[in-house]
Amino acid sequence: MGESPIKINNPNDSVESPSPEDQKKMEAAYKQMKRKMAIAEMGKGIKHKIMVLSGKGGVGKSTVATGLALSLAQQGLKVGLLDIDITGPNVPKMMGLDGRRLHVESGTIHPAQGHLGVKVISMAFLLEDEDTPVVWRGPIKLGAIQQFIGDVNWGELDYLIIDFPPGTSDEPLTVAQNLPDIDGMVVVTTPQDVALLDSRKSITFAKSLKVNVIGIIENMSGYTIRGKAAPGAELELSGPSGKMIEVITDQSGAWSATLDIFKSGGGEKTAEEFGVPFLGKLPFDPGFVRGCDDGVHRIVSEPEGPSSIAFSKVVAEIQSIVEQDNGSEELEII
Repeated sequence: MGESPIKINNPNDSVESPSPEDQKKMEAAYKQMKRKMAIAEMGKGIKHKIMVLSGKGGVGKSTVATGLALSLAQQGLKVGLLDIDITGPNVPKMMGLDGRRLHVESGTIHPAQGHLGVKVISMAFLLEDEDTPVVWRGPIKLGAIQQFIGDVNWGELDYLIIDFPPGTSDEPLTVAQNLPDIDGMVVVTTPQDVALLDSRKSITFAKSLKVNVIGIIENMSGYTIRGKAAPGAELELSGPSGKMIEVITDQSGAWSATLDIFKSGGGEKTAEEFGVPFLGKLPFDPGFVRGCDDGVHRIVSEPEGPSSIAFSKVVAEIQSIVEQDNGSEELEII
């Protein structure tokens, strides 16, 4: 039997075009690849990346995240603040950026600039009306977060502070899996048992993702009241739950006392129990409420005040930990 002739494909033969569905998949895959490359490139320009989480709402996490960014900027550092709370973004209001819209040019998102030069990105910049609810399922939120990370021109930054919604869900998981070289998580809590219970979940969540826990911040830790009386006078004050507090005035007649409105010491105890650093306490300060509503954070309005000093101490602890960790990593590589 004779051999079958070998068929040679004619380059002019038509090639079957992909279906519209396959074309969409190819385009999506290409966009995803480009975004991953952009995220990797963007990560090189940011020295430190810190996630700020809380196990539950109402502990002042966004206020703390904003305060950390501003306190770092006070040192003359280049700081970015990424508000990943898709459904309840509050950072722009605290930074005096209400009503601002994102500037997008050639597919690149440019951050707004807030107090002390802090660069800000938030979902709020995309909403036509601040009362508009964002009703998105997980995959859509995932895409938005990846876009916020990969399509933003942050430039060179010393620190990127990332503010998350309460809990341990899509948002922190997505960032942890997509953003390279994260320094770790800062967990914000208040002293009462319910908040501490949820903050423990955040610590366990971080460890499950193999993300370093930089430490715990105890917010709303004591409210200080002050007054004047006769010099050297002994006063008795009625504190929370009717507990009596004794104070003695100084030579000028001034006195002060700290009231533990939400208990005290729970954050430090939790940090010790889980073997993570305790970064410090931040006072209960009504000025935060007024300042954040007015778009002027307490650190901006009173840079030398007690709250600003408390923030600077917490920031010093964070810087000590992340810079020490970076140094040890470099030592291991050598």
